[in-house]
Amino acid sequence: MIDLDKIITVVLLIFISIFIRICLQFLGQQWIKTMSHTATLVLLPQITYVITNVISGNIALSIGMVGALSIVRFRNPVRSPLELSVYFGAITMGIAASVDLKWLIFLSISMFVAAIVLIAVNYLSKIIFKREFFDISFSEGNSLSTLDLTLSKESNLLDESKDLNVKKVIGNKVNYILVSNNVDDLKEILIKLKDDKTLISYQLNK
Repeated sequence: MIDLDKIITVVLLIFISIFIRICLQFLGQQWIKTMSHTATLVLLPQITYVITNVISGNIALSIGMVGALSIVRFRNPVRSPLELSVYFGAITMGIAASVDLKWLIFLSISMFVAAIVLIAVNYLSKIIFKREFFDISFSEGNSLSTLDLTLSKESNLLDESKDLNVKKVIGNKVNYILVSNNVDDLKEILIKLKDDKTLISYQLNK
């Protein structure tokens, strides 16, 4: 007979997994929005929780399970270290829940506090240093907008922009590529350059 405590733990694991998914999406990690990634994040803690409970106290089962799990691997390439950490965290949630519910709550609060600290540091960096604390990367599943500009000469406005990603000088033309997760920032720059006679062409990709 399954205890009520186990049912509560499973429900709690599901809700925490969904909460982590929402937080990751809020932080701009678009890879988590897919069905496969979301399902993996929700299912991994449940699977780990059941496995840990099944093999606890049984050495033979433990050895057999270790052998079986060593065969199972993620065949798809991991997008970023964060993705790997999220899956490892999901497995840890299942293990922690099987040992003591307090550890699951402690782990969840710890991850939430860490996310809040990172958001706060990034926010303060933008206010104090006028630059984001983190570099923007297409490879990490972020939802990014780009502004590709070609000018007849260099621009101080673009050189000092926090969103500047690439600057290329080709002959008598200068090519700027600006990247931001906020398309409104790029639109503001475009408005400022609208009457600039040095602007040859531009392309805004949302």
